[in-house]
Amino acid sequence: MSEIGGGGTGRSGPVSVAVIGAGNISSQYLRNLTRFPDLKVVAIADLDVERAAAAAAEFGVPASGPVAEILALPEVELVVNLTIPAAHAEVALAAVSAGKHVYGEKPLALDPAAARSVLTEAAARGVRVGNAPDTFLGAGLQSALRAVTSGLIGTPVAANAAFQSPGPESWHPSPEFLFAHGAGPLFDMGPYYLTALVSLLGPVGAVAASGHKARESRVIGSGPKAGTAFPVEVPTHVMALLEFRGGAGATTTFSFDSPLSRQSIEITGTEGTLLVPDPNQFDGNLRLRRPGVQEAEEIPATGTDIGRGIGVLDMARALRTGAAHRASGDLALHVLDVMTAIAASAQGAAFLDVPAWTEKLEALPEGWDPLEATL
Repeated sequence: MSEIGGGGTGRSGPVSVAVIGAGNISSQYLRNLTRFPDLKVVAIADLDVERAAAAAAEFGVPASGPVAEILALPEVELVVNLTIPAAHAEVALAAVSAGKHVYGEKPLALDPAAARSVLTEAAARGVRVGNAPDTFLGAGLQSALRAVTSGLIGTPVAANAAFQSPGPESWHPSPEFLFAHGAGPLFDMGPYYLTALVSLLGPVGAVAASGHKARESRVIGSGPKAGTAFPVEVPTHVMALLEFRGGAGATTTFSFDSPLSRQSIEITGTEGTLLVPDPNQFDGNLRLRRPGVQEAEEIPATGTDIGRGIGVLDMARALRTGAAHRASGDLALHVLDVMTAIAASAQGAAFLDVPAWTEKLEALPEGWDPLEATL
């Protein structure tokens, strides 16, 4: 399935953007979206219209209001969907039904069927779908992609990826949704690690997994709801084996149960092992270990580390040129298929096949500059 289609609406110049969802993550996006010359943020929507108005005032955005009102604005070309995971598919469908391109936060939807309905509707209406994470477009992971593609470590054989933390309830003022169905460490943090692995090693063909839950409830540690207990609905420690269609394998861990914090990816090839920076960040140098060499060689990362929103920008530029955008709905669907198979396997610890996806991801040009006006 591919939603790559129309090269925009026949317009030229900066792409007009509306942001839907003015919650915690929106400020990270808006700081960048409002300073990229090739984008023009024209509106912000939220169920809480006062919160939308406050965000609009803070970032100098001319319009704000309820979702339906903002989607009806004719000047809006691209919608950035920053709602909670449970609303991702509903808002995306509303956007594409209004004839807008849409770029969403991860995951694309809570389940693959809903995600496929978004992509099918977008294809029928000739609009595009993009999706986070876009961290794989940052300097660290793009440098890793160029290194692997160039043969620096020979033929990739195996990978090891781990995200471990004690969980977000200590610092997040409203963390309940992160422990609900459609979230947990697998669906919340998994997209960063799995997107990075897919970009480096290609599509996943099969998975096997196990999952565990340390506690049935957790307590909010900060903000106005501090001290409030809430239920844990999903496994909070998930381990998975991945078999890639290209022949490599990977072991992965996603945990909200570990007092030891860890964020790591290692790619081992026939000629060495590449230590890749944190896939939830946009920067970080690489380290290379060669057989028989005691010290790791540090490889400086090149590219942009400006932060969230570069996937939106890459998509906007592609709308004008007709090129494919990299943080695509198809990539997000593949990662969602992988996570869904991991979750299902964790209930029975058997290998499960992942639906086929064969697109090859191309690296950004090394000189790609989000602050350059190109449109």
